[in-house]
Amino acid sequence: MSSLHMRLEKDLLGTKQVNDAHYYGIQTLRALENFDLTSSKLSSYPYFIQALAMVKLAAAEANYQLKLLPEAKYQAIKYACEQLMQGQFLQEFPLDMLQGGAGTSTNMNANEVICNIALEYMGHAKGQYQYLHPNNDVNMSQSTNDVYPTAIRLALLGDLERYQLRLTEIVNSLKTKALAFHDVLKMGRTQLQDAVPMTLGQEFHAFASILQQDLPLLASLPELLGRVNLGGTAIGTGINAPAHYQELALAALSRLTNKNIQAAPDLIAATSDMGDFVLVSGYLKRTATKLSKIANDIRLLSSGPRAGLNEIHLQARQPGSSIMPGKVNPVIPEAMNMAAFQVIANDLAITLAADAGQFQLNAMEPLIAFKLFDSLDVLQRSVQMFDQLCIQGIQANAVQCRNNVDNSIGIITALNPYLGYETTTRLAQTAHETGQRILDLVRTEGLLSEEVLQYALFVDQMLQPPLELAI
Repeated sequence: MSSLHMRLEKDLLGTKQVNDAHYYGIQTLRALENFDLTSSKLSSYPYFIQALAMVKLAAAEANYQLKLLPEAKYQAIKYACEQLMQGQFLQEFPLDMLQGGAGTSTNMNANEVICNIALEYMGHAKGQYQYLHPNNDVNMSQSTNDVYPTAIRLALLGDLERYQLRLTEIVNSLKTKALAFHDVLKMGRTQLQDAVPMTLGQEFHAFASILQQDLPLLASLPELLGRVNLGGTAIGTGINAPAHYQELALAALSRLTNKNIQAAPDLIAATSDMGDFVLVSGYLKRTATKLSKIANDIRLLSSGPRAGLNEIHLQARQPGSSIMPGKVNPVIPEAMNMAAFQVIANDLAITLAADAGQFQLNAMEPLIAFKLFDSLDVLQRSVQMFDQLCIQGIQANAVQCRNNVDNSIGIITALNPYLGYETTTRLAQTAHETGQRILDLVRTEGLLSEEVLQYALFVDQMLQPPLELAI
């Protein structure tokens, strides 16, 4: 490329030619050359970039209020940050999410882009840092070590809101199915064996309850994530941050995010400790595990259709085989399983990264950010898919469900209070060996009157404790 389209920038290590079409500078360029590890770039997570811009704007506002930043520079930085907050210039954040340096490359990417947007706003060319400097001005009163984790927390807050919405929607869909299936009698199962009768509605209501239990836990995370170390600068001591900077910056950040952003009680601890991120990941893993269990159950309940349980029908989403005509697979719950496995694997990576920090900083924080954002992204997408393309379209096979109950040995449990464990065990064994139905054996042996038998095996009696025994 012609030198007319390049600009010369310098840093600690020397000089480099930077393509003048780009708003990032020499430090971003070095990081691009060093880190090419994944296909996930900063631009893949626009909410993170927006969070970085909010932190930079809050810092600039505090510095301006303290008369450390002239109004012209403040207005230019504000304009640039607002552009990023509106989703502009995403292509100027090409760095890999995995990077050495504890996030310094990401912070400098933001500093350089904001600086060069601001320079053009001021009427200068990119790279004319004598008028506005990425470190001296955009990064004033800050360090990567308080900017980067604060931005991670802000991005997580937004992501969690969207994820909670998806989770609430699938809970409501499961409740809707529970209501629709309230009178579909079926066999419950333990250890993949017949247990006792229940309704399909009860089964789906349990699915809803399993997930709903996690909603208040997720709702508790904003308070945790809203305690940030901004103002602590390098290691939490606040070096290079003037008096009252932190309170002004946090007030601005609270206003920009419309959230209650407060200072962590111990900034040194907050700069090095990744425990909050481990907890967030643990909550995500908890819900992912539950979603995978539900997906497993749905796959089993829909198995067949002729040689399996076939108690529910899933919407056919695509042909299931390149060789077997007519085969349709449960691809949506399968995909839900795999998304859950990804979240579980991410949790392990986050745990290892949190453990790997030393002294006053954790250099593995980029991996923690990457995997947390990835977990939330895959959960949002997979939960929405599972809800809209599977759960909402499930239909009950009521006839098959009832046949399974009538032919099951499991209903003998309902006769325990009348016949005793020894007799019911003998009947169950006989039924298993001969293939006869339990009801037919009881009638043949005259063990109970028809009235008592019908009462004991009445649907409502089998689904909840009876008020009294028939005699």
